[in-house]
Amino acid sequence: MARSYAVLADSTDLLAAAFATEGADDALIAHVSGPGDDAAMIARIAGYRMVVVNESRISAEVIAASPALEQLLFLGTGAANFIDLKAAAARGIPVHTIKGYGDRAVAEHTLALLLAVFRDIAAQDASIRAGGWAGAPLGELLGKTIGLIGMGAIGAEVARLALALGLTVQAWARSPVAMAGVDYVDLDRLLATSDIVSPHLAYTTETAGFLNAARLRRMKRGAVFINTARAELTDEAELLAMLADGHLAGAGLDVYSAEPLPADHPMRRAPRTVLTAHTGWQSPEAVARLIGTAVTILRREAITGAQRS
Repeated sequence: MARSYAVLADSTDLLAAAFATEGADDALIAHVSGPGDDAAMIARIAGYRMVVVNESRISAEVIAASPALEQLLFLGTGAANFIDLKAAAARGIPVHTIKGYGDRAVAEHTLALLLAVFRDIAAQDASIRAGGWAGAPLGELLGKTIGLIGMGAIGAEVARLALALGLTVQAWARSPVAMAGVDYVDLDRLLATSDIVSPHLAYTTETAGFLNAARLRRMKRGAVFINTARAELTDEAELLAMLADGHLAGAGLDVYSAEPLPADHPMRRAPRTVLTAHTGWQSPEAVARLIGTAVTILRREAITGAQRS
């Protein structure tokens, strides 16, 4: 049987089904399921000209051991977190990314976590299912101040939704873009005066640990922290400490330093938290946008590759 043009080297049932829905047959892309280390990635991508990656790392070692590799496609925006871009560039291997597919989904998830924390949804659900009847909502969102750290596409979408709910919106950004209803302030003021803090920065070497312990402690006492961006932006241990000592009234988290979250991870026992399984980006609409764009790129490059052969 002829080899597929590309391989999705760490596929899932969800992704395989989505590619099939978009009409990507075996001639275009093969699927190998599950995450993999360097050795697994080298074996999985051997002989393929184009490799698609979901959440496993394509390291310099993997690139060096893959002489047939000509192109990489990352199913998302932050390719630098999963692909050694310097090693790819040194080989002249272009790295394709897909932008904007999940902006609305992540923004809605941010607000969903916020509402769930403020209305004590998770704890009430657990109590009722266990035979109890108790709840302790934090209050109403109307008139509260949300501080957004980063105002890219997702941050701006969160701002629009927050304004519609009657929240006061203030933001800090490295490159502020004017938006009606949003007040830009310096970071210290944002942390000290916001009832809710929600980071929406891309994860890079410059933003790693951006919300370190000292900055987190500058948040006003009784604030709520929401994170649908990346766990690496924050000091996770300090967040746990702030939840334990009451500095934070609650937190809604979709991202963690280790994923899947280990069974014995203290975050599973943290008080006043709502936790989701890094599903902020997921919706049928977002998946269709993601995979539809991926298939368009694959078909284009397969045609171009055939012409070069």
